[in-house]
Amino acid sequence: MKRTIIKIDESLCNGCGACIKGCHEGALQLIDGKARMISDLFCDGLGACIGECPVGAIALEEREAEPYDEYAVMERIAPKGEKTIVAHLMHLRDHKEMEYLKQGLSYLAEHGIEISLPEEKPAAACGCPGGRAFSFAPKATPTHAVSPAQSQLRQWPVQLHLLNPQAAYFREADVVLAADCAAYAYGDFHQRFLTGKTLAIACPKLDTGKESYIEKLTTMIDASQIRSLTVVIMEVPCCGGLLQLARMAVERSVRKIPIKQVIVGIQGNLVRED
Repeated sequence: MKRTIIKIDESLCNGCGACIKGCHEGALQLIDGKARMISDLFCDGLGACIGECPVGAIALEEREAEPYDEYAVMERIAPKGEKTIVAHLMHLRDHKEMEYLKQGLSYLAEHGIEISLPEEKPAAACGCPGGRAFSFAPKATPTHAVSPAQSQLRQWPVQLHLLNPQAAYFREADVVLAADCAAYAYGDFHQRFLTGKTLAIACPKLDTGKESYIEKLTTMIDASQIRSLTVVIMEVPCCGGLLQLARMAVERSVRKIPIKQVIVGIQGNLVRED
């Protein structure tokens, strides 16, 4: 079957092993100094390992691969103990893969394995840095009256699931694909990134139907002939999936357009722009 799965650029991999720690499913191993996928059926395609890689050697691709097998994963990780099992199940829950989670819990019940799975909370501490709670004081603002900033939004809707990729406002447009949190984190989002551009927003961690996102972006590139794509994401690892979706769309498209990457810090600072 054709599905989304990770690929590793061995020319970039430095053998640090960080991705292996981030893959609770056990799909990766360090072999001859390089991270390698040992079996397609252990890779859930959610890309948690991407954010762990310090050199950008891991990406998502769509290709023919064995279907992901939750029972096979549970067989592999169960002997590693409760902490590994809990980390894996929370990973599934955080990414809203409820069917796989149900299968994993069913495996535990069938084999008489008891674990204590923390209750789901809105800001639960988990393996994903994007879900950790932080508190910080905002920068001081002027005490004198300031005129409200003018919105630069040029169209509605903005959520990628709701957008028609062949709508008139995409025709030969420069498009901003932004993570849901980015506009809230970066105070000057409209003026800095949105002026004169068309907007689409998505969450690579919580949204479902990511394959439809790739199809829509590909249609924007080929049918609507957008001129460029600026991907604005947060610095947390799971946000990198949005950039990967954009790259996959460009790989599939007939036309090739430039992709610009912007990374926003959780305190609203600009981490990277290229």
